[in-house]
Amino acid sequence: MVRIVTDSSCDLPVETLKKYGIPFASLNISVDDMTFKEDIDITPEEFWRLMGKSRELPKTSQPSPADFAGIFEDIQKMGEIPLCITISSKLSGTYQSAVLGAEMSGGKAIVFDSLAGSISHGIQVLMAARMAESGAKLGEIVEALEEYRKNVKIIIPLATVENIVKGGRLSKFQGSLVNILNKKIILHGINGEVKLLKKVRGSRRFREAIIELIADASKSGKKIFGITHVNNLEEAEFFASEIRKRVLDSEVIIGKMGPAIATYAGEGGLILAL
Repeated sequence: MVRIVTDSSCDLPVETLKKYGIPFASLNISVDDMTFKEDIDITPEEFWRLMGKSRELPKTSQPSPADFAGIFEDIQKMGEIPLCITISSKLSGTYQSAVLGAEMSGGKAIVFDSLAGSISHGIQVLMAARMAESGAKLGEIVEALEEYRKNVKIIIPLATVENIVKGGRLSKFQGSLVNILNKKIILHGINGEVKLLKKVRGSRRFREAIIELIADASKSGKKIFGITHVNNLEEAEFFASEIRKRVLDSEVIIGKMGPAIATYAGEGGLILAL
């Protein structure tokens, strides 16, 4: 049997991970002089509050190879095959830590690069866990993950550019200009990286632009979608309703964005996996 493993940045609720018996390695989060393990020592809401008070951008670091190796060894002792799905290798060193952990534990664990962050990563974990539970073989699960990864649209609307400027992904000059012109930024995920999709002026046009992206993505008739938010449940629920209008039998997962990803998305940020 295949057992799914992941890291804490997938932004699935801990209750969901427990339901499907999915062990995870935690990313490390540093805020001012405090250090936490994501989803173990700190909740998303606690992190949001600390992030709002901190003058400097919180720092994140990947789990160690030994963290993954210990999980893989425990699974292998039960006669199961670990399939570990990680945050994009282009966003974090977590994938490489998992690969080293697989080598340390005998080389039997399979490590899959989600090429995503937050809920798009999380949906892959959930899909794989459901397939494993139903008795699917390793090859079948990997094939389904590759198909999802190839077709998903990852949309990242930012309510503020403050954190992305602090993180060096947008210059201070560009950030100031965006604010002065009342422009908002929509990023998207491309092959595991985050790139600028469009800038729009004003909150109404910002919302309309996101709805247009939802409408376009909904044409595929996909059945599972995801939205995570940083202290912005109202907007997440609004966009979830827009998805459900267009794909009537869709499953829309709404989650809280954890520290590893919220650090860059900032207050009010959203990620949509369409």
